[in-house]
Amino acid sequence: QVQLVELGGGSVQPGGSLRLSCLVSGTALVAWDVIWFRQAPGKEREGLGCNRDYDESSLYIDAVKGRFTISRDNAKNIVYLQMDNLKPEDTAVYFCATDPDYECGVPIAPIGYEYDYWGQGTQVTVSS
Repeated sequence: QVQLVELGGGSVQPGGSLRLSCLVSGTALVAWDVIWFRQAPGKEREGLGCNRDYDESSLYIDAVKGRFTISRDNAKNIVYLQMDNLKPEDTAVYFCATDPDYECGVPIAPIGYEYDYWGQGTQVTVSS
């Protein structure tokens, strides 16, 4: 059974950094693209970036481009979300998701696409 677990959330001041980890079990991460989402209070879930399995390249929405970096360690079955220069508007619950048919591309999160596997989410709070 495929399971995803996010780790690394917490509270940080504006301008700070956090690194989230998405631990994948039950499948070989090397074969699947992975997407990161976030959901802020009162807002819809937003796909913020994704990472491709075949070349480990990533795509990002404009709101996080240049500040967030997605990477992976296939040997450890972990996908990372490095978040730098955090802003209060980055406050949200962050989720990773994947499934064997998802392809990281444009749009990052196709409308109506159903992902088979989700993590439970981890809270990130950016506040002074």
